[in-house]
Amino acid sequence: MGSKITTSGARSLRFGGITLTSPDKVLYPEAGITKADVARYLERVAPAMLPYAARRPISLVRCPGGLDGPRFFQRHATKGMSGAIKQIRIPGGETDKPYIYIDDADGLFALVQFSALEIHDWGVTVDRPETPDRVVFDLDPDEALDFGAIRAAASEVRGLLSRLGLVSFLKATGGKGLHVVAPLTPKAGWPEVKAFAKAVADTLVATAPDRYTANPLKRARAGKIFVDYLRNGRGSSAICNYSPRAKPGAPVATPLRWPELARLKNGAPYTVKTLPARLSRLKGDPWEGFSTTRQSVTARARKAVGLA
Repeated sequence: MGSKITTSGARSLRFGGITLTSPDKVLYPEAGITKADVARYLERVAPAMLPYAARRPISLVRCPGGLDGPRFFQRHATKGMSGAIKQIRIPGGETDKPYIYIDDADGLFALVQFSALEIHDWGVTVDRPETPDRVVFDLDPDEALDFGAIRAAASEVRGLLSRLGLVSFLKATGGKGLHVVAPLTPKAGWPEVKAFAKAVADTLVATAPDRYTANPLKRARAGKIFVDYLRNGRGSSAICNYSPRAKPGAPVATPLRWPELARLKNGAPYTVKTLPARLSRLKGDPWEGFSTTRQSVTARARKAVGLA
């Protein structure tokens, strides 16, 4: 799957079956990271990333001019997209336009060519778009908070989910916060999963109103952590494992093992430049067992967080 230079016409690079034009275009000025660098990064992480990214509807943050230019949020297919970016119609959405997903590494390279820096995946597969297979708690802190409060919050969410009978996994988002993610056997629909997520967030707020809020307004999170349950609504998404972020320095969303939490200093511990070395050191997937975990939100769990 290695890249190679082609000399026909303007200089370009070929990754798999995708031709990358303007490979020397700088996308991250502070870090000097080019379009080709991002493609090489995705080439390296594709085996680890695709189990979490493939065959799921995705939403993109596109930056055609790099970080210094305009950015666009996109989740629908448009003319001119590579055939490696697949299309699917999902009835009942806000529009009848097809949504997008990828199958393989060529899809990742095509997204780079399409100027996508961030890849956000929905909580469903394209085969079962109405039954989520995860519930996500995005811990989004007030910027003034010490990161120790975020670590404590992640641990507390993990503990609460465990008491509710759910195993959960940890992700550094590549931004300010952390995600705690519990896989689900896809049975319940979007409304049920979102209601459960909100009830868990409300439970945390009731337990520690001085530390948590479930109100998305910026002013409501002053000195607190917003427990963002809204990522569990139909059509909502969360940053995909190993996706770069459209932020200075090219941080990446990184799945972590729970023991790593104690040493974590911020929500962006790895970048496009440093994450490949982490993968080389790892002896297995930090989220080992995520895809094989079989668990559901039980009646007992619903009752414990105040749902009928």
